[in-house]
Amino acid sequence: MKFSVLILSLIVLFTAAFTAEAATPVLPKGYVTWKKSDRKVVTDKSSPFYGIHYIYADKKAQSGYQADNHFPEGSRIVVEFFNIKDNPAVDGPKNMIVLMQKDKRQKATGGWLFAGFGTDGKSSGIDPVSTCFGCHQKDAAQRDFVISTKKDFPGK
Repeated sequence: MKFSVLILSLIVLFTAAFTAEAATPVLPKGYVTWKKSDRKVVTDKSSPFYGIHYIYADKKAQSGYQADNHFPEGSRIVVEFFNIKDNPAVDGPKNMIVLMQKDKRQKATGGWLFAGFGTDGKSSGIDPVSTCFGCHQKDAAQRDFVISTKKDFPGK
């Protein structure tokens, strides 16, 4: 009996650990090989997008941009943010990386999973609802909650 309880406890523990691991978004390896946007510079210090950034779109996201921001399930968009040092024409140090992944299970964020990462690629633990989705909801609700468009990419 004790052995059965022990086995059951271990199964529950491993299942919980696996579920937590699966729920934690991971920065996709090789995203820098995806389609890359033009360089964006925002010099307004009051903007949440202040700085320099580049957008990377995987093949599914590229098709979503081509379909006027109607993204298929699984689309992934990564944005790298850089500080502005002395001259906005030169990228300062990278300060943040953000992932958006189309995931219909994410009801609170319009069907998108949002995740932030430090420059080391480790999760920053940002709250996607308060940190990300508010602006996406306000600025891009009619574009599947994606602020960027196909015009942001070379070879439009």
